[in-house]
Amino acid sequence: MNDASADRPCPVHPDTESVGNVASSEFWSQKQEWVKQMRLMFCRRPEFPETHGIIDDGGMLNQEYFQPPKDAVPQAERKWGEEEKRKLLEGIEKYGIGHFREISESLLPEWSGNDLRMKAIRVLGRQNLQLYKDWKGDKDAVQREYERNKEIGLRFGTWKGGALVYDDDGLVLQAIEESNRSNPP
Repeated sequence: MNDASADRPCPVHPDTESVGNVASSEFWSQKQEWVKQMRLMFCRRPEFPETHGIIDDGGMLNQEYFQPPKDAVPQAERKWGEEEKRKLLEGIEKYGIGHFREISESLLPEWSGNDLRMKAIRVLGRQNLQLYKDWKGDKDAVQREYERNKEIGLRFGTWKGGALVYDDDGLVLQAIEESNRSNPP
């Protein structure tokens, strides 16, 4: 809280009983004043100088604060295509699941490790990649895992958005473990 607001009591939010009809202009005027006072109390933090430009002295938002800097360079739009998927599969085969930073640095530098982790979820068809930690597989092995995960997901109704998600009863995990025992990835 900044020093100027430390001495002021917290503004009381206007309610419909004290002001009257919500559609009244008086209600909305009081609400706007309350919002401005709350901004003055909480938006400017002395310990964070970068917050000083968020609002003006009257509590109104400074729209320029929320615009990109004048010297900002727009990022080139990235498209995920077959070439990127091929490189991700190459990285999974070389480095293994969980080594997305290495895959990013060596094969797909325009994509972060987290971006590649999300893409691997789609490629393998499983939301939780923990059981695949350090697993390495070629394109065919990845496709087999995708099909296995999809089959389990469809069987239990847990195939969501192109990925197998776990259920609360542990049936999906049990099916994965059974499948891994009979046919390891």
